[in-house]
Amino acid sequence: MGYHRAGFGEIVGVDIAPQPRYPFTFVQCDALEFVKSYGAGFDAIHASPPCQRYSMANNIHGRTDHPDLVGPTRDALIATGRPYVIENVPGVPLVCAVVVCGLPLGLGVKRHRLFESNLLLFGTQCSSHDGDWVSVFGHTVLERSPQIGRTVNNSPIFRRKHLGTERGRQAMGISWMTREELSEAIPPAYTEFIGRQLLPATVTVDGAHL
Repeated sequence: MGYHRAGFGEIVGVDIAPQPRYPFTFVQCDALEFVKSYGAGFDAIHASPPCQRYSMANNIHGRTDHPDLVGPTRDALIATGRPYVIENVPGVPLVCAVVVCGLPLGLGVKRHRLFESNLLLFGTQCSSHDGDWVSVFGHTVLERSPQIGRTVNNSPIFRRKHLGTERGRQAMGISWMTREELSEAIPPAYTEFIGRQLLPATVTVDGAHL
């Protein structure tokens, strides 16, 4: 949605899992294989490899069974010769990535995300997290709350009220997703911000944009 708002004409989404609420053209298949076969025919490509291997929740539980697809994704994107963006969570080893947060974009959610590109990109200024905002992660929506203590391992302790899905939709600017989908999404304002930087460098190829 963000790339559509930024001015890209035709948007095509690709995922190995069905996405019945996706608002644009959707192809269900392996995204890496799709990029290898068809990526060169698009003006630009945005990729969000699975983040679980590097997510905070994964590190807390010490899981090691999630695949690391960042490197293969980057290789496939470079091979297309097209402008590309890779988005992921803080801690993922992206190259020369910029940080985008929802608060400087006027949203009600504090959610930092990294964006790597083969073009020059700028991130947002995020010097303060003051104000009224929520966190959306782990399949829930949580209010902002102060730290109330620390664990025996010196980790912070928060007591946060669980809010409804509608509050999460409003905070992220997404009206069509379920609670579970919100937890893995990035707000359209992020990709609109990135897309407005990306669009001038693209060349129309049969009017298609990915």
